[in-house]
Amino acid sequence: MVYIKKILHVLKIFLLSFLGFVVLYLIVEFCLSRIPVAGEITENPDITIYIITNGDHTDIVVPVKSAQIDWSEKIKYSNTVSKDTTYAYLAIGWGDKGFYLDTPTWSQLKFSVAFKAVFGINTTAMHTTFYHTMTDGDRCKEIRINDDQYRRLIDFITAKFQTDAAGDFINIKTDANYGDSDAFYEAKGRYSLFYTCNSWANDALKAAGQKACVWTAFDKGLFWQYR
Repeated sequence: MVYIKKILHVLKIFLLSFLGFVVLYLIVEFCLSRIPVAGEITENPDITIYIITNGDHTDIVVPVKSAQIDWSEKIKYSNTVSKDTTYAYLAIGWGDKGFYLDTPTWSQLKFSVAFKAVFGINTTAMHTTFYHTMTDGDRCKEIRINDDQYRRLIDFITAKFQTDAAGDFINIKTDANYGDSDAFYEAKGRYSLFYTCNSWANDALKAAGQKACVWTAFDKGLFWQYR
């Protein structure tokens, strides 16, 4: 009986500690995600990019072709189901590979996937999606940048892709595509509770000299900066 009481006491302490950590995490995230990192003064902003969210995950959207880069040479149309070569925009997101490939909906989330993602055990992937047009709105924000800022953004994004011996991005062959215009690629880095897909997008904006948060784990704080 005494032994059982000790076990229950330990479990109580563990649960209270866990709940306390979760509450503290959410409070810190909320506060830091609302503290702005000021963007640079942008002269000659002749390139349009976007940030978009599905309500949980933020992507950076860039023009497929520009004077600086033709993304379709690395992220090939042929790796999508449609193989449509008329798309004008490309959304790029970084995240946990298990979430991307094994969790099409939250209802299908497995404990093993969540555990590995939270503690940075799993590998990561880049998810790329082609679009014909973009429309500014609550879940899509237009950002105007210049050539130098875009070059820094390109460098930041490409540095996260794994490459083969020829320097090409490594396409992940899978049937887990979300639609006809997306594809997955092997990525560098570890996803965790403290560095999420939205943290990566936030850092991408910082690299391009744009408004961002001090730190964010969720999309809400990032889009709050662009309200």
